[in-house]
Amino acid sequence: MNFEYTEDQNALRELAQKILTDHSTDDRLKALKAANEWFDKPTWDALAQASLLGVAVPEAHGGSGMGFVALALLCEEIGRSVAQVPVLASLVLGALPLSEFGSAAQQKAWLPGVAAGTTILTAALSEDAHDDPMRPHTTARRESGGWVLDGVKIIVPAGELAARILVPATTGGHEVGVFLVDPKAVGVTVERQILTNGEPHARLVLKGVRVGSDDVLGDPAGGAAIVQWIVERATIAYCAVQVGVCDRAIRMTAAYTTERKQFDRPIATFQAVQQRAADAFIDLECIRMATSEAVYRLANGLDATEMVRIAKYVASDGGQRCVVAAQHLHGGIGVDVDYPLHRYFIWAKHVELILGPAPAQLAKMGAELAA
Repeated sequence: MNFEYTEDQNALRELAQKILTDHSTDDRLKALKAANEWFDKPTWDALAQASLLGVAVPEAHGGSGMGFVALALLCEEIGRSVAQVPVLASLVLGALPLSEFGSAAQQKAWLPGVAAGTTILTAALSEDAHDDPMRPHTTARRESGGWVLDGVKIIVPAGELAARILVPATTGGHEVGVFLVDPKAVGVTVERQILTNGEPHARLVLKGVRVGSDDVLGDPAGGAAIVQWIVERATIAYCAVQVGVCDRAIRMTAAYTTERKQFDRPIATFQAVQQRAADAFIDLECIRMATSEAVYRLANGLDATEMVRIAKYVASDGGQRCVVAAQHLHGGIGVDVDYPLHRYFIWAKHVELILGPAPAQLAKMGAELAA
């Protein structure tokens, strides 16, 4: 079998890398921080103009329809540049499930705007003190030809920017539906939450929020399968971001240790430095390989549940070792916030927290093996 990327996929990676290198610069990220802003609108617009925001949107709705492999490559480049744009929220959590499960009317209403960069979508999967998005505490009850939603969702990425939010809710018994909620609708409160990397997320409070029957994604009783579908792809998208973050951190470290001299020799020639860097590189390649296999399985409709869990574990565990090693080998400059490495350390920690602690993932895999 040929596991090489296609010419189109390689071209997409190169284009994304060039745009993000040109726009999401160290100076630009510093300027955003100084202005107390996170969303990098010029970079977002540049990605839209290059047709990269429609990478997984069907051609009929203004996208290129290149699928999940290409979208994962874009997420990797976002991590490599730590670009402050809601690619994962809008494309992975929003557009991807709409492309798969949305009605013709829903796709026509929202997907062209996503591809053009004028519409941002997201999903609200997390709840406080509850870690199973397939069994949400948020409820939806039928009323007057539609639905009424009540509940609270937390850490909703790009929640303040989104035109619509995909909200899973229990529709009765063990049944789950996924609803397209307007964050400006009556009964919706959007509260800002700042995460580890400085990215604004949202706490979404729903009190008697009315949703029309045409704003249900798929079967209102079969939404648990849709949520699992979303969760698996979102998990691997975060793993792809972690690949980019760790790859860039290690490359920065390789350049620094080659230039930094001690005792008239580059510190890269010291055995202890080489061993620490080699260990970090091995961790990176483990994350890359596990993520790539999960991406392949998801893109080809194969069962990927086990591989998603493995990738989730190695990205969480190995990702932290990569950036800790990078920071350690940089010495004092590694913790200087004026030096760009600190962003990669913070982003790796952010991804680890989103994915969940590595010991918890290992315990789940161990329980499955024992069973």
